[in-house]
Amino acid sequence: MFDKISKEINNLVTAYSSQDKVIFRNKTLDINQNNFNLVERAEVVKTVTYIDGGQAEIVSTGNFCLSFIRIFAAKFCGTEKLDFVKHEFYLLTFAKRSNLDNDAGVGSSDLTYYSKIFPVTERFNLLDEDELTISSEDSSIKEGWERAPIAKVANMARRFAELKLAKRLALQDYSDYFLLDGILEPTFKGEETILTELPGSVCGLAKSCSLFTAQGNSPVALFSNLGPLGVWSYFLDGKSYFVKLHENAKHIFRFEGDVGVLPHLLANSEDALFLGYPYGLIFADKMARVSNVEKDSLRMKFLLDKKNEGLLKYLSSSNAHEILDSL
Repeated sequence: MFDKISKEINNLVTAYSSQDKVIFRNKTLDINQNNFNLVERAEVVKTVTYIDGGQAEIVSTGNFCLSFIRIFAAKFCGTEKLDFVKHEFYLLTFAKRSNLDNDAGVGSSDLTYYSKIFPVTERFNLLDEDELTISSEDSSIKEGWERAPIAKVANMARRFAELKLAKRLALQDYSDYFLLDGILEPTFKGEETILTELPGSVCGLAKSCSLFTAQGNSPVALFSNLGPLGVWSYFLDGKSYFVKLHENAKHIFRFEGDVGVLPHLLANSEDALFLGYPYGLIFADKMARVSNVEKDSLRMKFLLDKKNEGLLKYLSSSNAHEILDSL
């Protein structure tokens, strides 16, 4: 059976054609070898700040969710760490019936998710609570036929905070360039407004790619076969590219933004742990990540507080999976 499965998979991963086309934003784009451009190392390396976020659900029930969110920005010049900025906050999201018609056209009978922000970092607050008010039926957070899980608002808050930290630091001329983990395309309601306000120095690099070619192939695999030797970028459309950041890298990434930053990423993309991926993003991910140990510690801090004894009856309605996982 495994031989048969392997044969089918090999047929899929080896089939590619230079005549194939890339499907991108409802357009079918021809593959043009002239769109490949070699990237050379910069003689004078400029500063790049890498930004990523992490989060954890501290207490989550059907009708409210308390999350902890950390956004981390690490400033590098080549391989040298220069500085960092860390922003942390708690997010309490709860469900209420909306008193007013909302933008989605859903009336007063709709359940709406509201949020309150409790910043740990006192220097500034990145988000307005109103930005996170959203219908439980909004398509940008909904899953299937059911209302969106209330915990999805934390994903929205984390993404908005990453973008807003990049904008704040860019307007302060904190760094020459800024690179976020992910693509600069809207996913959540209200995100497009934030994206249009980003300075041109803010860029995005995605580890994964959900695009397809016209023949049903992966464009990443296709360009791995068609790309030139060395380090290169391939112009896709607008400010979107595919990039290979090390000549021996096995990974190709989708990039969006100013390609002027690419020569300044090369020295930072030589880590053997993930060849061709900027170490600055690996470091930002590590520093922003909320470990299970840290999450459990924060959870116990709330649950052991006598003032929160009323939480237990709500948790019993949502922790069935955790009980099974512990068996």
